[in-house]
Amino acid sequence: MALLDVQNLVVEFPTRRGNLRVLDGISFSIEKGEILGVVGESGAGKSLTGASIIGLLETPGRVSQGQILLHGQRIDHLNQEEMRHVRGKKIGAIFQDPLTSLNPLYSMGQQLIETIQTHLPMNHQQAQQRAIDLLKETGISAAEERLHYYPHQFSGGMRQRVVIALALAAEPELIVADEPTTALDVSIQAQIISLLKNICKQRGAAVMLITHDMGVIAETCDRVAVMYAGRIVEIGPVVDVIHSPAHPYTAGLMASIPDIFHSRERLNQIDGAMPRLNAIPSGCAFHPRCDKHTEQCKTHRPELMHAGATQAACWLVAKEGV
Repeated sequence: MALLDVQNLVVEFPTRRGNLRVLDGISFSIEKGEILGVVGESGAGKSLTGASIIGLLETPGRVSQGQILLHGQRIDHLNQEEMRHVRGKKIGAIFQDPLTSLNPLYSMGQQLIETIQTHLPMNHQQAQQRAIDLLKETGISAAEERLHYYPHQFSGGMRQRVVIALALAAEPELIVADEPTTALDVSIQAQIISLLKNICKQRGAAVMLITHDMGVIAETCDRVAVMYAGRIVEIGPVVDVIHSPAHPYTAGLMASIPDIFHSRERLNQIDGAMPRLNAIPSGCAFHPRCDKHTEQCKTHRPELMHAGATQAACWLVAKEGV
């Protein structure tokens, strides 16, 4: 049984013109100790997928169809209080901007200790020692002293380490990391990526890593799901998706990455832009930007189908028998 199993997830926002479907039939699973990357352009639905899993969908958004299972138990229908105990205890969260996760009025120690005592049966002294150990584990030196620091006294990279420590406070089995390295410089990004990988290896925790950076995906993840217009268009092992992409959108993403070994005057690009969620084309949503589309692509929406080592939602896969 997978640690996390998302089955045909549909998320909608009610509007004056009816329900706006922002996620449409998302399905994937994550095994214990695995890092699954979720990649795509802005507006693809990556962060909404993460927010659905941790129960932080913005009102009036709601899961209208499908299921989210953690260890085989549904969590998508829990009320706020029930979900609050799952979030933190079983699922940790790391967000893009650490300042949104940290209260500027409380010291790092106060925030860590409160989180630990909320989810684990520890007295103040035990929780304080665990907070110090967590700060050390996430690479913060002089942890005993810095336990009393406030968020503004830390650099961006240090704040993100504290957020990771908060996410680990109750020893969750799954961590949802939403763009955890975007606001950091390259050298700090590498340190945070290494930290996430070590956490997975040492603790056996699974990570869902949401990012738009294929370099981060290639360096960190075991598998990757490529999203486009609220759907997964390709999913499979990182090596196969990067080197042998089956979906034209994935191939376009790979081709747009600069190659340091070959010089060229212009970078490849995918013409056009992702459609608005209230104006998604019929058939395959990517077909207006795809130079390989057929009449079938315009009228019939493909589901994920086997494409060698990966799965891709593309009619070319069916015709070519990949």
